[in-house]
Amino acid sequence: MRDAYHEELDVLTGKLVEMTRLVRSAISRATTAILDADLQLAESVISRDEEVNAVFADIESSIFELMARQQPVAVDLRMVITALRMGTDLERMGDLAVHVAKIARLRHPDSAIPAETRSTIVEMGQIAENLVTKAGSCVASRDVDSALELEQDDDAMDRLHRRLFRNILSKDWEHGVEPAIDITLIGRYYERYADHAVRVAGDVVYLVTGARPS
Repeated sequence: MRDAYHEELDVLTGKLVEMTRLVRSAISRATTAILDADLQLAESVISRDEEVNAVFADIESSIFELMARQQPVAVDLRMVITALRMGTDLERMGDLAVHVAKIARLRHPDSAIPAETRSTIVEMGQIAENLVTKAGSCVASRDVDSALELEQDDDAMDRLHRRLFRNILSKDWEHGVEPAIDITLIGRYYERYADHAVRVAGDVVYLVTGARPS
């Protein structure tokens, strides 16, 4: 009975890792869509968010069934509750990728990214992908040291977020209010995406050690 139970927990972990792959693909495609004004790619991000939602719904269902049948306690209960938290964060990351794609769709056939902010958005997209890739590896391996490293990558995202604001507030900004709003929103979506990835890694630390990262 216990072997079967722990196999179910391993299946849960596998589904969480699958979610990290899906939301990594989503933010990668959303970044390309927003940079290149690629309507088809933007639409694919929006439509395929249902895949992320479906995996999360499956995780939720499995967790509720496990809790009803097994009534987990101590470390097992921590695993189940943490899996639910991770799934919630990953589902939100998928939503944030969709928000980026929707701005690309809204501004098509024009690009929502002025030339002077393009390199920053490229970097933000790269960091977002790196963060979720590391988070997925941490979920699979339960590597606490790697999970703690994500804070440093998130610091880099925060610096880029601040750079966007400096661009928008600069006296050289010539694009008006609407692009400034777009850039503000896009920057916020990437910053929040990174925060959720760090929270997933923090949950790995909590799962293994029972303590939250400081």
